[in-house]
Amino acid sequence: MSKLLKYVLIFPLLAGNLFYGFAQYGSVRGFVYDKKNSEPLMFVNIKLKDSPYGASTDVNGFFTINKVKPGNYTMVVQYLGYQTKEIPVKIEIAKIVNKKIYLEASSIKLKTVQISAERQEMKTEVKASVVKIAPKQLKQLPTIGAAPDLAQYLQVLPGVVFTGDQGGQLYIRGGSPIQNKVLLDGMTIYNPFHSIGLFSVIDADLIRNVDVYTGGFGAEYGDRISSIMDITMRDGNRKKYGGKVTVSTFGAKLMAEGPIIRDKDDGKGSASFIFSAKTSYLEQSSKYLYRYIDTAGLPFNYTDFYGKVTINAGKGSKISVFGFNYNDRVNYSALSNLKWNEKGIGTSFLMLPASSNALIKGHFSMSGYDIMLDDVDNMPRQSSINGFDMSMEYKYFFGKDNLRYGIDIEGFKTNFIFYNALEIPVQQAENTTEFGFFVSYKKNWGKFIIEPGFRTQYYASLSELSPEPRLGVKYKVNDRFRLKTALGIYSQNLISATSDRDVVNLFYGFLSGPENLPSTFNGKPVKSKLQKAKHAILGFEYDVSKRILLNVEGYYKKFDQLTNLNRDKIYEDNENNADIPDYLKKDFIIETGDAYGVDFLTKYDYKRWYFWIVYSLGFSHRNDGVHEYVPHFDRRHNVNLIASYKAGELENWVFSIRWNFGSGFPFTQTQGIFEQIPFNSITTNYATENGQFGFIYGDLNGARLPAYHRLDFTLKHWIEFVNTTRMEFVFTITNVYNRKNIFYFDRIGHKAVYQLPFMPSFGMSYKF
Repeated sequence: MSKLLKYVLIFPLLAGNLFYGFAQYGSVRGFVYDKKNSEPLMFVNIKLKDSPYGASTDVNGFFTINKVKPGNYTMVVQYLGYQTKEIPVKIEIAKIVNKKIYLEASSIKLKTVQISAERQEMKTEVKASVVKIAPKQLKQLPTIGAAPDLAQYLQVLPGVVFTGDQGGQLYIRGGSPIQNKVLLDGMTIYNPFHSIGLFSVIDADLIRNVDVYTGGFGAEYGDRISSIMDITMRDGNRKKYGGKVTVSTFGAKLMAEGPIIRDKDDGKGSASFIFSAKTSYLEQSSKYLYRYIDTAGLPFNYTDFYGKVTINAGKGSKISVFGFNYNDRVNYSALSNLKWNEKGIGTSFLMLPASSNALIKGHFSMSGYDIMLDDVDNMPRQSSINGFDMSMEYKYFFGKDNLRYGIDIEGFKTNFIFYNALEIPVQQAENTTEFGFFVSYKKNWGKFIIEPGFRTQYYASLSELSPEPRLGVKYKVNDRFRLKTALGIYSQNLISATSDRDVVNLFYGFLSGPENLPSTFNGKPVKSKLQKAKHAILGFEYDVSKRILLNVEGYYKKFDQLTNLNRDKIYEDNENNADIPDYLKKDFIIETGDAYGVDFLTKYDYKRWYFWIVYSLGFSHRNDGVHEYVPHFDRRHNVNLIASYKAGELENWVFSIRWNFGSGFPFTQTQGIFEQIPFNSITTNYATENGQFGFIYGDLNGARLPAYHRLDFTLKHWIEFVNTTRMEFVFTITNVYNRKNIFYFDRIGHKAVYQLPFMPSFGMSYKF
């Protein structure tokens, strides 16, 4: 095993050197950092003066310019808001020049020149169905509480449907939450959102970059059939100690960071730490501030801890160790009690071999998630998932082209217990291991950018191999108009379980894909136990002007096979019931479905103004062999309008608004009510026995709720004292015009329960 691991690690480097050795060129590579805190700078423009050679930095601040003819050059490094830097570089045959560059913030404010890193990337990457989120963009959205939050930003992305302020989930282009993979520095996060859907577990002040792939993602990602959310967290400040304290009517937060070994810009190593703790006291504060909503308070409590230590080598290689503990507690006095805990520890690394034109990154982590729901019907639901994941990826650069390949391994154990509508328990305990290998190549060919890829995913517990080709293509019609497409085949094993009778969708359990599925579906034999999907994306980008960007994408997701809990089970699956149809006795069933639609995005970002306009038209369908229906998240129309304006000589007043409109969700109507007598024995006297309400339901999701719409407003003002020390005040109003958006309908009490009403909040933060 040790020899095999050695070959896995060394062979790719030898192969890369072989590729590189034939070239009669040289190259220059390195990292670009902010001189103030040594934080990597993304999307910095780097060009060799008076030559066609250039590049931009990635999420790690890394750049490489290769296949450069030998000679003496001047390297120009430009980034908006920073002083331009010119560095002499001597390129020699078959040699790699390494640079570590620090940029200083500019004292001169640029008024007319604006270098758009995002638009530069659109001309060099396929970027089909992907949205990049940087800290600056998070701050432009109206906030709830005193700080921006990733959960609030994700709700305004094209193709994203959010099902509620309380207990809501994100559904991305027809995919359920379990079909969305969330990665934190490579580690899988099983539940990224708290029960009050306004907040995520991720501290926005620690985010460096988020890539949200709403479909058609590349071969480097596997084991999900709908979308990927790849979150990169920043390292601690390597220059000085600092932090931030935030308090609001919703909760409080503390963030601290600083050097362990200070970075002295001398090419030597350094080390840093960063730590964050945040908590909600909304249940307590709402008893005084929001008594008009519920005199018992809003029952949402959470506490999140995150910490990270990073060691940096002199030339840019680094290793990080990080860990987290997130927990959530909800107590609906008349409905249910829920609690969950998520914890993990991991390490990630970035290596830059001295003699190879390669970038190597990887991670190893262990994590766990446990959730329990105690319902009023005394049928508790429990779920846990614990395991590990690891990956290794190699990336080689050949001019504007690059080759990527790697492996990943994941193992986890799931344990689950659930009761269906007839109080029949469904239980599962399962161990599984998955192996993935991928390769992709990005080729710039004239006006085309072509990125074919291939992934092989092996599911050990099911003894099944899934070959998954992927393809992304962009055609640059001219400098302002670009066509793009993406295709791919995807698979996954993990499934979730929620009860169709849950009026509040709080419980979010995990199961490994079961083996005891029905043997046939719609009269055809079932050959695979995996969930599978195909994606097709077609769209265009158009630079309406230097300030206005229009992005339009149409999508189609074909879910060839899905696994779901059987809502119709009434018999045990045993020998005595061998003649009973599978759909009446199996714990799990097979479904098919599709999702299709079109997303429009227009944005404007210049000087003091920022606008973001999104319209999504979407359709989703499911077929379980018995019912053809639309899922409960099938929202036909979704609109998000965002506007932000900076006022004052120092632009230290910020006004932001967001208006969201969504057409009504499907729901199942009540056709009748009867008394349900519990016949516990043959002597039960139905004439005197007291029963419970029983319901006769209409067609599954056959009706629509009223439309949802909400206006939010935020006013921010900051005062800067010295350098980075500043105080910020935030006043927000959620649901400005107090729209009564329906949360759920209480069938027993026969009354509507609404989402959050008009809610003002105030907060302040001190950054030092």
